[in-house]
Amino acid sequence: MSTSMKKAAKKGTKASAKKTKKATAARGAKAPQRAVAKAAAKKAPQRAVAKVAAKKVPQRAVAKVAAKKAPAAKAAPKSGAITSATDFMVHAYAMEAEAAERYAEFADSMEMHNNLEVAELFRKLSRIEQRHADQILEQMGWKRSPVSSASYRWEGIEGPETADPTELHYLMQPYHALQIALINEKRARDFFTHLAKVATNAGVRKGALEMEEEEAEHVRLIEEWLKRTPKPDVNWQTDQDPPVLAD
Repeated sequence: MSTSMKKAAKKGTKASAKKTKKATAARGAKAPQRAVAKAAAKKAPQRAVAKVAAKKVPQRAVAKVAAKKAPAAKAAPKSGAITSATDFMVHAYAMEAEAAERYAEFADSMEMHNNLEVAELFRKLSRIEQRHADQILEQMGWKRSPVSSASYRWEGIEGPETADPTELHYLMQPYHALQIALINEKRARDFFTHLAKVATNAGVRKGALEMEEEEAEHVRLIEEWLKRTPKPDVNWQTDQDPPVLAD
C-alpha cells in the first residue's frame, strides 16, 4: 500500500512548483465558469467553509460536498464494536472506501471552482485510498463491498479517515490539501492504536497493530510530501478576480 503513496508523493509536487506564476492567469481565464458555479452553489444549503490553515476566512458554499454531510465526529471505536478478525477487516475496508469517496467529492468541488491543480491532487489521494480498499477485498476474497453488514458502524457519523468538508476553500492550494490528508492519516493511525489496546480478540489486536504501523508510514510519507510542497502566501485566500454574479 505504501508504495503507491510513495509514487504519488513524488509526482504530486511537480505541478505545484509552477503554480505561483500561473495562478492569476488561470483564474482570470476561467472566471466566467467560476461565477456560474458559485451562482449555482447559492441555491444549496449554505455552510461555513473554514480555512485549512486555522485562520478565519470568508464563508463559501462548497457545492455538493459541504451540503451532503455535517462534519463527522471522529472518535475511537465503541467498546466491543469490533469483536472478530472479519469484522475488523470490514471496518478497515470501510475506512479506505469512505476516504476515497470523500476525496473524489473534494476533487469535484475543486473542479467546479476551476481549481484544477488541487482537484487533481484530491483525485490522486482518492485513487490511493481506493487502491487500499481494493487490496483488502482481494486479501479477503470478497467479490463486493462488505459494508452493508449490520455490524459495520462507527462511533461518530463517519470513519476516522474521512475528511471534513468544512476544511475546503475554493482557493486552497496543494499544501492545504496535503494538510487535510495528514490529519486523516493521523486519525486512522490513532484509531488502530486505540483498537490494539482495547481489543479482546487476538486476531483483531494483530490486525490493528499491523494497520497502525501502515498508517504511521502513511503519516511519514505525507509529512515528507508536505516538506517538498511550497507553502501558500499569507494572502492565499484573497481572490484577485472575484466572481461577479449576473442580475
